[in-house]
This record gives sequence, structure tokens and C-alpha cells, in this order.
Amino acid sequence: MLTRPPRTLTTAALLAALTLVTVASVAFGARDIAVTDALAALTGHSGTIDQAAATQRLPRTVLAVAVGAALAVAGTTMQAITRNPLADPGLFGVLSGAALAVVVGIAFFGLDNRVSTFIVAILGSAGAALFVYVIGCLGTSGGLRGGGPSPLTLALAGAATAAAAGSLVSAVLLPRVEVMDTFRFWQIGDVGGATFDHLALGVPFLLTGGLLCWASAGGLNALTLGDDVATGLGSSPGTTRLFAGAGAVILCGSATALAGPIGFVGLIVPHLCRLVVGTDHRWLIPTTAVTGAVLLVGADTLGRVIARPSEIAVAVLTPALGAPLFIWIVRRQKVREL
Repeated sequence: MLTRPPRTLTTAALLAALTLVTVASVAFGARDIAVTDALAALTGHSGTIDQAAATQRLPRTVLAVAVGAALAVAGTTMQAITRNPLADPGLFGVLSGAALAVVVGIAFFGLDNRVSTFIVAILGSAGAALFVYVIGCLGTSGGLRGGGPSPLTLALAGAATAAAAGSLVSAVLLPRVEVMDTFRFWQIGDVGGATFDHLALGVPFLLTGGLLCWASAGGLNALTLGDDVATGLGSSPGTTRLFAGAGAVILCGSATALAGPIGFVGLIVPHLCRLVVGTDHRWLIPTTAVTGAVLLVGADTLGRVIARPSEIAVAVLTPALGAPLFIWIVRRQKVREL
């Protein structure tokens, strides 16, 4: 069995990787830019044509960092509060619920305010999460009073909810051919077309969700031992689930409002990070945030490079990149819960 590297070394390596993919994201695309010009753009210079072009790529790079971190932290938190290794914002239908809420708001209620979009997306995420939880509880022998849903019923309820919400999004959009290009964003997530103004609106929501999850790290550690043991250690499982779940929902809704539904990041990143930093959520949550950012920035850069002069949406690439790695982790770890 491989020995885990020191956590400080892992943190330094991840920050170095984030720096490298950030520079690559600014430098590479439909038109390659010298690394020196990319570095100059990152430090605020735009005096040459190449530096100006690199500057235009900064918003999508920052957005990829923010969304990747948010989805990874949300996935880590959801896996902890449900004790389900398959918990993921995409597989549990939370991202699809947020997208459906926004699409319905735009199509039927004329939603056009960006702040309202964030609020509606968060409400859609919360509604989908609550729906999956209730259906999961009803699928157990004890119903809503049976001590909560099992990992299997949660996974089944989440998969069904994600499929249903995705179908409803298509049903709303397909008759509106004239706006399909605009609404396609809500079917396949992407970070292209990002602006700092739009990202700035999401910062308060992202920070709130992230802080709620991180503040719950101690309680999440106790939850891994079971509710009875957590209670004996002085933790409140219900309170931990409430605050951590609220943080995960806010992160999912905000990420969807910023970039559309992007799946698989919240599934693969927590498993990968547990291999190197263990299960202490005080370390795991910030580590998954950085790793999620690295994954999404790298996937976005790759999508621009391999499809020149066009590009592949990042939500198409994340499952393709993450699935083989997830299969390797499952085979290596022989995860009992699966």
C-alpha cells in the first residue's frame, strides 16, 4: 500500500498545479500565446495584441477555478452527510434541478435579472435535494421516520430525478428554436463567455456556501463514525447536516447559475483527494477545492486545444476525463459501500 505524502507537500503540489493550468488556460486556445505574454496578462498588462488576447481569457479561467472548486466541495460535503460514495451534485439531480428552475423562470416568467437567476438556481437545487431525500426515505422500510434513506435508495432517487429534470429542460427548450442557442447553456454547461461582472455577482453566494461547508468540517468528521457516536462526541448530526447541506446546495446553485450544469467534478475529486490527504474534512475540503479548480481549468483548456478553431464544452470533457480515473480508484480501493 502506498504511503500518503505529507499534507503540506500535497498542498504545495496542488497549488503549483493550479498555477500551471491557469497559465496554460491563458496561453493556449484557438490562438496560442507566448507564456511570457500570458504571465504579463495575469499581472495586469495588456500593452500588446497577444497580451490583450490573453487578458480576454482571464474571466473564463477565473470562472473555471471558482466553479471547479464549488462543485468539488459540494460533492465532498454531500458524500459526507449522506455517507454515500456515489453522492454527486450531478448524479443526485441537484444541478439539473437548478438548471430546470432557471429555464422555467426564463421561459415562462421572463426572468432576466442575474441576481434573481442565482436565487432561482439555489432554490431549484434545494428543491431537487429535498425531493431526492424524501423519495429516498420513502424507498426505505421505515419511510420518513425510518432513520433516513440508505445510500442505494438515495442513488436511485437521484439518478431518476436527474433524468426527469434533464428531460423537462429539453421539453421546455425544444419548442423555442429561436432561443435554443441561448438556452443551450442550460443543457450543457460551459465556462465560455464569462465576464468578471457576472462572476462578481456569484462571489457572495460561493463564499457563503464554501464557508458553511468548511465550518461544518468537524461535524462531518464525526458523522463518518455514525450518528450515535457523533452524538456521544458532542456533535449534533441534524445540525451538521442542515448547515453542511445548505452550503452544498448554495454552491451547486451558484455554480449552475454561473456555468450551467457541469457533472462528475463532485464525484471524482473527493475520492481522489482522500487517497492523498485522508478523510479529515478540515484538510479534505480545501484540498478538494484546489483539485476541482485544477480539473475544470485543465478540461476547459484541453477542450479549446483539441477542437481548434472551435472548442468542446467543458461539461462534455469532465466525464470523459474523470470516468477512467474513477474506475481505477474503485478497483484499487475496493470501496465497500459500492
